[in-house]
Amino acid sequence: MKNNSDSITRDYFDSLLVEMRHIDGVKPDSRCELLGEMFEMPIATAALSHLNNTCEDGMKKMAEGAKMAGALCFSGMGEKTEIEDMCNTGAKVVKIIKPHKDEKDVFKEIKDAETAGAFAVGMDVDHAFSGDGEYDVVFGLDMRPQSMEQLKKYIEATKLPFIIKGILSVSDAKKALELGAAGIVVSHHHGILDYCVPPLMILPKIVEEVGGQMTVFVDCCMENGMDVYKALALGADGVCVGRGIMGPLKENGAEGVAEKMKNMNKELKGAMARTGFGQIGDIDSSILHKREF
Repeated sequence: MKNNSDSITRDYFDSLLVEMRHIDGVKPDSRCELLGEMFEMPIATAALSHLNNTCEDGMKKMAEGAKMAGALCFSGMGEKTEIEDMCNTGAKVVKIIKPHKDEKDVFKEIKDAETAGAFAVGMDVDHAFSGDGEYDVVFGLDMRPQSMEQLKKYIEATKLPFIIKGILSVSDAKKALELGAAGIVVSHHHGILDYCVPPLMILPKIVEEVGGQMTVFVDCCMENGMDVYKALALGADGVCVGRGIMGPLKENGAEGVAEKMKNMNKELKGAMARTGFGQIGDIDSSILHKREF
């Protein structure tokens, strides 16, 4: 059952209607550049964790599926051996680290990700507090809110691109830009707060604020290629899909993940073809209309 933030987000997706444009149409190309690397699609796996509970070697299989699809792979919590296994698949893996109370734990995970061959690292800043206003505890690990000073130290501790996940305001996007982050993930973390603004609603203001100076990903409730299309039209560079790949992963492992991502990309290209956009970077918000009836 969806929480209210997810339901509001889904309603916002469905309120956005799309024009068709057929004259001078072109065959679409979904290839795109994310964080300086070319991918077959702007669709990435979300920063999921503990997928070994979904199927054997679930995290590794998620990475394998992303590799098969030609897509970027985000990863959440996990041991050093897990990120090593994921990177050894040949996938481009972004290791997202929790906002640990102890800075030493963060620096260690950054180092482990570098040693494993990760493509990028980052931090999930929205896991600092629990729903009762106390500091969060995630699988027995103590979390804390991160200051600008702390985040700056983490960014400067690595040569890898650093992504800040959990951005849902122009204010935080501005701070991430000031810090020198390579990218952000616009997200409410599957409704971590009730009545969150839908990511796509705040996305255009965030995109305007960062002005093309960082890569902007968006997640939450991405279910199909049309959802991806709408996110791109509103300024996202890429999207992250989480729960949408968990069923296929459980049923058919890496092949299931790859098939789901490829099918979403086909749906994206179908929307592009019928709206007159040949390249991912060409899609713009002029194609969208907000339902008012």
